[in-house]
Amino acid sequence: MYDMTKLGKLKDLEAAAPEAFKAFWAFDKAALAPGAISGKNKELMALAVAFTTQCPYCINIHAGRAREAGATDQEIAETVAVTAALRAGAAVTHGTHAL
Repeated sequence: MYDMTKLGKLKDLEAAAPEAFKAFWAFDKAALAPGAISGKNKELMALAVAFTTQCPYCINIHAGRAREAGATDQEIAETVAVTAALRAGAAVTHGTHAL
């Protein structure tokens, strides 16, 4: 199901809804641009969200971009640990609803 070559079909989506995708790409670019938070940290944040949503496309893309921005193996490993802690914490706190 997940095949990076399928991202080539993004052009088909853009062609079918050009204004919406023009706005999406502009928003995506602005959201990930360095500002008060560095580009590297934004990519690590995006990677953490990608781990949570379990999107292999996003993991691949944002891992590469994080590395391009200077992220190290240790920073990526810590990002994995933070993501795992939050997911586990959510399970624990939601577990209180079962009691």
